Amino acid sequence: MINILRKNQKALWIVIALLCVPFVFYFSNSNIGAIGNDQFGTIYGRSVPVLEFQRNARLFNLARDLGMFTFLQDMVAGADSQEEAYSDFTWNRLILRHEADRLGIKAPPQEVVKVVKGLRAFQGQNGFDIARYNEFTQTALPAMGFTDAQIEELAADQLTLERLKELIGTGVQIPEAESKDNYERAHGRLDVGVVRLRTEDVAKDINITEEDVSKYYEGRKAELNTEEKRQVSFVSFGLSEEQKKLAGKERVEVLQKLADRANDFSQALLEPGADFNQVAAKFELPVQATGNFTKIAPDPLLSLNPQLTPAAFRLTPQDPNTDPMQVTDSFYVLHLNGVEAAQPLTLDEARPQIMTALKEQRSRELLATAGATVAQKLRESLKSGAPLEAAAQQAGYPLEKIPPFTLSDPPARRMEADKPPQPEAPDLQMVKGKISEMNPGEVSEFQPTESGGVVAILEKRDQPAPEGYAAGKDSFNSRFLQNKQEIAFHEWLRERR
Repeated sequence: MINILRKNQKALWIVIALLCVPFVFYFSNSNIGAIGNDQFGTIYGRSVPVLEFQRNARLFNLARDLGMFTFLQDMVAGADSQEEAYSDFTWNRLILRHEADRLGIKAPPQEVVKVVKGLRAFQGQNGFDIARYNEFTQTALPAMGFTDAQIEELAADQLTLERLKELIGTGVQIPEAESKDNYERAHGRLDVGVVRLRTEDVAKDINITEEDVSKYYEGRKAELNTEEKRQVSFVSFGLSEEQKKLAGKERVEVLQKLADRANDFSQALLEPGADFNQVAAKFELPVQATGNFTKIAPDPLLSLNPQLTPAAFRLTPQDPNTDPMQVTDSFYVLHLNGVEAAQPLTLDEARPQIMTALKEQRSRELLATAGATVAQKLRESLKSGAPLEAAAQQAGYPLEKIPPFTLSDPPARRMEADKPPQPEAPDLQMVKGKISEMNPGEVSEFQPTESGGVVAILEKRDQPAPEGYAAGKDSFNSRFLQNKQEIAFHEWLRERR
């Protein structure tokens, strides 16, 4: 195990623990919340340093490589990007452990062993394959700075999460009437029509005047700035091509030496009057320098890992050097060379940005207005007895009939290996969400989409065969209860953020 910690608040040291007995139950109790100056955030009255976030990001990657996809889905549900997933995983893992300690929940060692043996990465033809396990622990783990202890750590987290979900879901119940109603809604055959509004149809007539641009500029002048730009230099401590071929204990020992050298370099930078380039020359390290870059457009030299650019933007003239950061099998130290502060844009400089913003704003407003009007006209026409096609025509838009479906139908999938999946109606999953609680003859509210927006009309719902509910009641209730428990758990987790 390679843990980057602070000694005497500034010294970097590495702890390597080679476990002789596999599957030993282990929790890392290192108080790394007190390490370093760079803080990721605060929770439960303590600061969370960037180093702790980085470790959790590597644990996320380890869980992914182990095939712990259900666990990760529970931990980062709703994340829209890799960086957001790393952040959610860090916070939710801290919540998980805090609440487990508060409730006295501990994963039994024998259960940890069982989870580890069941991980997808270690499965062979006959179940758990010790050869796959040894290969993974000797090759993949050292590159991450981990040992098998972290596999057990994640297995314990998974067990803790399952226990918490079980406790939170204890009070969730399904009355018979609710179960039957939801079964009928989920399995009833639906006939649905939609009216689509497209952004380009409403945007083509938008006219942005000079007065509009000037008014927008004056009202938002403080927000219209150039992006802050930065320049950094950095040194790296990495494995040679020959060292990259090493595995197991030999690889860990080489990484230890790299970490020690990175620590010595970082300590030298703390000396009064230390100059980054001079210290690098003393250590015989080549210094690489970036050009100007922004948060949105990072320098190519920093594209090796998503941790580097955010770290560069946390530097200040008073604290211009990062702590050593581990990126796979290398260590990086960044130095701030310069900051080009964000500058106010002139009206002419901001004009393209303003024109785009105004067009998007007007398009949304026109779409929302047109969509609400279409929905209202459809309701009035249907209420007067007009057929659905005629009601859509009176609203001024063509009607699109979606092939019949049920809410329980899975998304389109590949039916044959050599053929693509059957095409799905555009925005079908969103349409399902809008009409799930509607009754036949009802019209949905206007729903914006990427291409514009849609209004859905539930024409008919055929009830499933009565014997279907009796035969599938148990399995349906099991899934329905699980879904309700999942919702309860994620709401509980969200409240603690």
